[in-house]
Amino acid sequence: MHLPNLKEAKIRSNKEVKYLEASNIKSDKFKNKRYFLKTYGCQMNVHDSEEIKGILGNLGFSETNTLEESDIVVLNTCAIRENAHDKVFGFLGRVKHLKREKKDLIVCVGGCMTQQESVATLLKEKYPFVNIVFGTHNINDLGKLILDANNKQEIEVYSIEGNVYEGMDYVRDSKYSAWVNIMYGCDKFCTYCIVPYTRGKQRSRKIEEIIREVKELKKQGYQEITLLGQNVNAYGKDLKEGYDFATLLTKTAEIGIPRIRFVTSHPWDFTDEMIDIIAKYDNVMPYIHLPLQSGSTNILRLMGRRYTKEEYLTLYNKIKERVPNVSITTDIIVGFPNESEEDFNETLEVVNNCKFDGAFTFIYSPREGTPASKIKDSVDIKIKEKRLQILNEKINEYSLMHNKEYLDKIEKVLIIGHSEKGLNKMCGYTETMKLVNVDGAIDDIGKIIDVKITATKSFSLDGEKVIKVNN
Repeated sequence: MHLPNLKEAKIRSNKEVKYLEASNIKSDKFKNKRYFLKTYGCQMNVHDSEEIKGILGNLGFSETNTLEESDIVVLNTCAIRENAHDKVFGFLGRVKHLKREKKDLIVCVGGCMTQQESVATLLKEKYPFVNIVFGTHNINDLGKLILDANNKQEIEVYSIEGNVYEGMDYVRDSKYSAWVNIMYGCDKFCTYCIVPYTRGKQRSRKIEEIIREVKELKKQGYQEITLLGQNVNAYGKDLKEGYDFATLLTKTAEIGIPRIRFVTSHPWDFTDEMIDIIAKYDNVMPYIHLPLQSGSTNILRLMGRRYTKEEYLTLYNKIKERVPNVSITTDIIVGFPNESEEDFNETLEVVNNCKFDGAFTFIYSPREGTPASKIKDSVDIKIKEKRLQILNEKINEYSLMHNKEYLDKIEKVLIIGHSEKGLNKMCGYTETMKLVNVDGAIDDIGKIIDVKITATKSFSLDGEKVIKVNN
């Protein structure tokens, strides 16, 4: 996407991706200084923030969770929905007041929002107190930009997707569960989606680099990894080596980390071989996020999703039949331009057939620059809100139904931290990605323990730790 007045990256051939070792600039210039980092959006943004933390740490910064204590503020933004934009600009209002008090405060805005021409231009014209604007394609340049920062605003957003850098210094949010990025960008170009424009075309990492990272995580004692990409099961389609996601999943499973997950999948790229591998390996978790988006073939065509309602149902049923105890969740958009009552009822029909374990549901939000944003919409917002309410009631009904199946069963739960339900409670996830609140100890954090489920709710389970008695 062309971004006038912004730095243009070298245009490369779509067939050529350079694989480079990260520079990992180190300096003590900001020793004893603190950074405040706020992340918006998806798992990819969260993992990008782990990279940003590594960059800031290498410059001498330490983290603070208090905005007023910071010497540098970094906002890692999301462009998927309109409310994400509103939250970022609302927060920038707070930062503006702080900047008046702390003249030397460095303010940085990066992420998907800045890859949009209108946002980058707005930051330039109306938010001059922002020192650095960077994009998704040049996060690795952030260290240099900060070292060179001055009172002038520096906008360095590449309009062409960048290279693949290996060996970044991540500061991971967890010591037992890790994201492993396997690819960048997406080639699907669904008509409503801004991702191909903000993150670029698909660039897969080399399989040996991914395996090297996973082996290192196993050595460090990680209990769980999640293979991460905008469309993970399209992995390798842009490589000449002939690797695909099924190959990667097999090689990763054989390393022996206790739990392997992956997000997010596209139904178009979900192969029979993938299903067989998920069923074969016990450490590949029986949890699949399989976005539906709509149950109407007519709307799916307008969305550019490349499958029909019937094809989705065939895939769903195939997974259910071949993967024991599998849990399947989904994404659904209501109110896509000109969605009729019949189209919406078809979505409900698919939901009633699949009885998903859970779903992320949204009212369609047009994103500037996408094909769908040009479609004239005749559906009133109140109708869309009513449809969302009806859909959510149905999703919650089936979520509770599935959760009740866990009552009195013993499940293996990876404890991730303290629960919000009480001081003496921990929380974690089952193999099927069910949230469990359990009476436990701090020592249980980072361990996979047996938990007997004692109560079920729509969005979580309660349980008690199973104490093993040695005879």
